[in-house]
This record gives sequence, C-alpha cells and structure tokens, in this order.
Amino acid sequence: MANPPRTPESMNFGREVRKWRKRAKITQDDLAERLNVVRSYISQVETGATQCRQDFAVRMDEALGAEGEILTAWREFIEPLQEDPVFPQYFASFEKAEQRACEIRAYEAYFVNGLLQTEAYASALLRDEEAVALRMKRQGWLKREPAPLLHVVLEESVLYREIGTREVMREQLEHLVAVSRQDGINVQVAPFAEYKGVRGSFIVATLPDRREVLYTTDAVGGNMSYEPVHLARVSKTMATLQAESLNAADTRDFIRKVIEQRWT
Repeated sequence: MANPPRTPESMNFGREVRKWRKRAKITQDDLAERLNVVRSYISQVETGATQCRQDFAVRMDEALGAEGEILTAWREFIEPLQEDPVFPQYFASFEKAEQRACEIRAYEAYFVNGLLQTEAYASALLRDEEAVALRMKRQGWLKREPAPLLHVVLEESVLYREIGTREVMREQLEHLVAVSRQDGINVQVAPFAEYKGVRGSFIVATLPDRREVLYTTDAVGGNMSYEPVHLARVSKTMATLQAESLNAADTRDFIRKVIEQRWT
C-alpha cells in the first residue's frame, strides 16, 4: 500500500524527530540501527513522507532521550490523521490545517463556501445527514477565540445556481448578507468575467506560524499542496480576484438585488 501524502502535520512531526536526533548528536544511520529499521525509513519519518505508528514513536523517544516530547508530538500531529476520517479522505488533511488556521482565503466558482452555508443549502447539496452535521460542526471554528480571518470571493453565478428550492436560495443569500457584516468575515462577488490565472475553486489556510496550505478541487475530489510555487501563484490570483470584485458594501447590495429579482 502506498504511503499517504506528506501533510503539514506529518512534516511538523518529522521536524520534531529531527530536532531531537540532532540534539542527541546521532546520525540517521545510528538511529536506524538502534531501532532495527532501514535508514530510509528514518528519513521518511523526518521528511513527513510516512506516518509512523505510536509504538515506533515511543521507541524513538526512548532512543533519543526526548523525555516524552516525541510521543507528545505524535499524539498532536499524527494520531488525528490515523483516526477514522470525518471528512472525505482527500479533504481530511486540509481540514486539520483549516481548523488551526488564523486566516482563510477562498475563491468559489460553483457553490457557496462550506463555512458560510446554511444547513438547508448544505442538505440540498450533500444529501447526507452525517455529512451535513459535520459541515455545520466545521463552521464552529469561526466562533473560536481568536477567530480566524475569512475572505471569500464568490463567482457571480453562485448566486444564481439553484441548490434546493427558491426558499433555500433566498435563506442562503440572506445569510451571506448577514455574516458579511461580522468582524473578520469578508465576502465579495466577482462579476461575470475572465480572470487571469483562475482555473477553479481553491482555499488557502494560513497557520499561526505563517505557513500556508492550499486546497484545490477537481472533478473527482481535491488536492492539497504546500509548494511555494503553487501558493505564490494562487496568492497572485486571489489578489487579482479581490481587486476586481465588488467591495463588501457593494457585494451586499448586489446580493440583495439578486434575492429580489431571482429568489423572491
């Protein structure tokens, strides 16, 4: 079975292992010999390319004299990844990053962003009670202290694409107007146009240490990336979208107009 992809969590754990190995002044070969594994496995753990089991984390902790710090890091970063996922597997790792983010920037080309969906809209879209409950739970992250900053740009067509019934759409758009008035939440509408570099929906989560994680969607799921070249490209795209979109006040006026003209 192939190893799971690198995640911010597995990379954080790997950095912790490397820190303690360096502090102990031993090489990867030495540690591998002490733990009776090949050196490449130690390298994979340190780079986040694999997720070790708890018993191996305990053995590394003892071998490196980490006094429980490596096991603590395993419980913080790796254990949640090995639990039964509450979101689709392609989203699970990004969900962990989003949960800890201090800032979230998103562009939505097809649907209202999940963090801003009403329960009725989510139900019509997902058609699964458990998935809807989890989406509503995910929205609770916006209420924590301190709450993350949220910037969402919606393609204009999102406001016209009927999900559920007219009543569902009216409630959803009214909800957008209401939440856009909250501190730390910025909603903008991008008018129908061709925007350079825009290829589909994406979300960027900025963690407290200023590292960023990108999530993009496609026809069969989604992809996560922490590559600087990808993040730089998306940051430029998001800046263009925000500059070309309606400002917050004009966005609220526009949404109200759509409600009156299309969903009343």
